[in-house]
Amino acid sequence: MDPGLVDTGYGVLEADGRGFTVIDAGVVSTVAGQPLEARLNAIHAAVHRLMVDRAPGLVVVEDLYTEYKFPRTAILMGHARGVIYLAARQLGVTVLALSASEVKRAITGNGAAGKTQMQRGVQTLLGLKDLPRPSHVADALGLALTGMARVTGRTPTGRPVASAPRGASAAGAWRGAAEGEPSEARVRRGAAEGEPSGNMIT
Repeated sequence: MDPGLVDTGYGVLEADGRGFTVIDAGVVSTVAGQPLEARLNAIHAAVHRLMVDRAPGLVVVEDLYTEYKFPRTAILMGHARGVIYLAARQLGVTVLALSASEVKRAITGNGAAGKTQMQRGVQTLLGLKDLPRPSHVADALGLALTGMARVTGRTPTGRPVASAPRGASAAGAWRGAAEGEPSEARVRRGAAEGEPSGNMIT
């Protein structure tokens, strides 16, 4: 998951013998102007529901780093990370934190890669027809790929052998608010392919 108070990107990957498949991807958005506690509650409720629905074996979250140009952004991101960690703990799911630079390096070879580079790198590695949009989704899928590589011992391409990863059509067209989501939050999802047996939500 790519945490943010306004938009939290998420992506769900499943590993198989041929690579990594996108099961679901999207953004949890909150309503500007709502009190902080209402927005955090909305993020928690939406993320908790996603974890219940997708039953991940691991949740990967972008870590905070020590120096921020805009400290307020880091503080708000920290709030969003906190409720993601809480939801994972409530469901007994392990959390792995990865730095943005580590993920960028794994996906693009450049620890300071820009948003477009990340989108293109994720598109290539997952065989997506279109660029994953918005950038929060690309970042979430990049976290997923890097976390999968850590856990499975594969490269971010998903290849312990020379087979290409299976393509996926997720992270393209968004649905509207998911059924049963709290009014303070809106979940935009990509097209999901089938139900996973062992997922990672990031």
